[in-house]
Amino acid sequence: MCAPILVEPSGQNRIVIVPGALERLSPSHVDAFADRISAADVCVVQLEIPVDTAFYALELARREGVRTVLNPAPAPRVPLACTADYVVPNETEAPAVLEVEGTLVPTLGEQGARLRNEPIAAFPASAVDTTGAGDAFTAAFAVALAEGLSERDAVRRGCAAGAYMVEHHGVIPGLPTRAELEEKLAWASV
Repeated sequence: MCAPILVEPSGQNRIVIVPGALERLSPSHVDAFADRISAADVCVVQLEIPVDTAFYALELARREGVRTVLNPAPAPRVPLACTADYVVPNETEAPAVLEVEGTLVPTLGEQGARLRNEPIAAFPASAVDTTGAGDAFTAAFAVALAEGLSERDAVRRGCAAGAYMVEHHGVIPGLPTRAELEEKLAWASV
């Protein structure tokens, strides 16, 4: 996969996805990892792979009793009806998720996120690059769930990770470490 990213002066981004080999990922590839999926605490799936393959991975995980998180990114071209324990769309992806069987956790950028109609406040951040904020949110959210934190605390950690991410340039270098995430959480509660 290749994904050139253009960042505007405001920090907003535009991503061009060229799927390459990811476009060929099939349910048989998921089956090759069935043991790892069934042993996981949480299975996170995005739509950078074919939708039928993503949904197959979610179904396999759910059959095995593994909690599932779908981040419908990039936004699908056609509306989705999906089943996952948690669906985490951003503001542009949310309209494409028509029917959700599970808990919807929309991320709202500077407004934070929502959990079952409860707003979860954003953390203060001066955005320089919004690329990867949803990925950071989803990762921190999933790790918190895997560690046994409450849904609300998991969403709060996701908001902190997203806020940390937008303050840094680049996707991989911008992801917070555990220590950096803890620092962001502590600073905001002061």
